[in-house]
Amino acid sequence: MDAKSHVDLERLETALPRHLQPVPSIGPIVSSAHLADGGSPGLSEVEYGLVLASHAFSRWMVRCMTAAGLPGLSAMEVLILHSIRHRGREKKLADLCLVLDIEDTHIVTYAVKKLETAGLLTSRKVAKEKIVQITEKGADACARYAQIRERLLVDSTANARPSEETLSEIAAVLRFMSGAFNQAARSATTL
Repeated sequence: MDAKSHVDLERLETALPRHLQPVPSIGPIVSSAHLADGGSPGLSEVEYGLVLASHAFSRWMVRCMTAAGLPGLSAMEVLILHSIRHRGREKKLADLCLVLDIEDTHIVTYAVKKLETAGLLTSRKVAKEKIVQITEKGADACARYAQIRERLLVDSTANARPSEETLSEIAAVLRFMSGAFNQAARSATTL
């Protein structure tokens, strides 16, 4: 297109009513455009998606557990309760930290104390290790949570969410990204 045609096209576009004017490209959907200016705008989009998903997931866990009859638990405490319930086996605090990728053991220790005080789990010492196990009250709360989750999340998204195979692929990508973020965090610590 020559320069005169380009100017005529711009003049024509600006003469159109606002709702008919072409929409300029807005670029990737990110929270920090200065980070998207680098070598991977797509990675910046993933990071923003993780931020939004993380906050929404935390809100969901807290509100679902409240609906299940246990108000006042944090998202971390709900995660820890479900992890202790997992497969009905006793868990070491160190294993909970490992499985949930929690660096600060005090977070798990505090949550376990709160959950134990609420009667949702029991603990005992084996050598130097603290071992925790779900109680009947804790298992009942997890079962109510699962029922509410089925009705409000699983059933309501059945026709709109990706296939189970695609969800598993997304989960694999998220686990990969978790490893990449962890490695980058280790590297940043050495700077």
